[in-house]
Amino acid sequence: MHRLLPLYDRARLSNEPLVLATVIRTGGSTYAKPGAQMLIASDGEYAGLLSGGCLEGDLREHAREVAATGIGRIVSYDLRTATDQLFGLGAGCEGAMDILLSRVSAPEHWLPLADMAEAYRSAQARYFAFVVASSNPDFPLGSSFPVSASAAAAPPGAEVFVAAVTPPPHLLLLGGGPDARPVATLAAFLGWRITAVDHRAAYLAPERFPPATTLLEVRADDITDAITLADFSAAIVMSHHLDSDLHYLRALAASSVPYVGLLGPAARREHLLDSLGDEAAKLHGRLRAPVGLDIGGRTPESIALSIVSEVHAALTGHTGRPYSEALKSVQASPMTHELV
Repeated sequence: MHRLLPLYDRARLSNEPLVLATVIRTGGSTYAKPGAQMLIASDGEYAGLLSGGCLEGDLREHAREVAATGIGRIVSYDLRTATDQLFGLGAGCEGAMDILLSRVSAPEHWLPLADMAEAYRSAQARYFAFVVASSNPDFPLGSSFPVSASAAAAPPGAEVFVAAVTPPPHLLLLGGGPDARPVATLAAFLGWRITAVDHRAAYLAPERFPPATTLLEVRADDITDAITLADFSAAIVMSHHLDSDLHYLRALAASSVPYVGLLGPAARREHLLDSLGDEAAKLHGRLRAPVGLDIGGRTPESIALSIVSEVHAALTGHTGRPYSEALKSVQASPMTHELV
């Protein structure tokens, strides 16, 4: 959603229609999976990607008609064989996609984007159903409505695809030193929410961090009084101050934060864990120390990349292994979808 919001905000101010493209089925190897979305403006500008640039030009042509008529449509691409030359693409991606195009504009009260944007900005998980086949005039193809759960029932005579708007990860940086800045920058690029905490005011100058970063000047031993740790997806302990890091780890050990990263060498980790005593056991399975993936990082920027990459992998349930090792084989698969 964070990629779509700037274009949506601009279009709403200028009252120009948009077309929302939603991937509803895929087969084989595809750039985007079911649920991926992009926005297409009337001037051809778009936000988000459903392919590596192979399909976007053709989608813009279909979007013009949808924007003009308000009638939704499904555009299908099958690039699994040489017949992809039919589209003049020659992509050779070996995948197939069905993409639903829906107009979003004032006549539609800017729905579903108005509700989706509100859900994302308020960090609330919500589900939205998109009608992908219908004989019901009250629910035409391309229309949408919010639902209470991903297993929502379809209206009579209609088939729907259910997409989720999920809150972005909320990253807690416990320490705002020079190496915290590139971590925050990369996390912000991914659309994550960021809170940076330090007891040193000089490290919390707003110009050092992305614009939406929450900055808190708090003593390490007061951390649980200042914030609710359960609100965070991941925490990185990186104050470079031994006593502060000990306070942070003690607070995190008593919390439910699923990912805890600790910057520094193994010897420093062992010293801190010894100081925690029996409380250290509460970090078992959650603590990553030294934090980050082994990518040979030596500069603050490359170390930040390794940290954010590991957090991303952990939060999505992946190992961070190379695709060439993780994927044993890539075979053509049936079209996959989440239709009700």
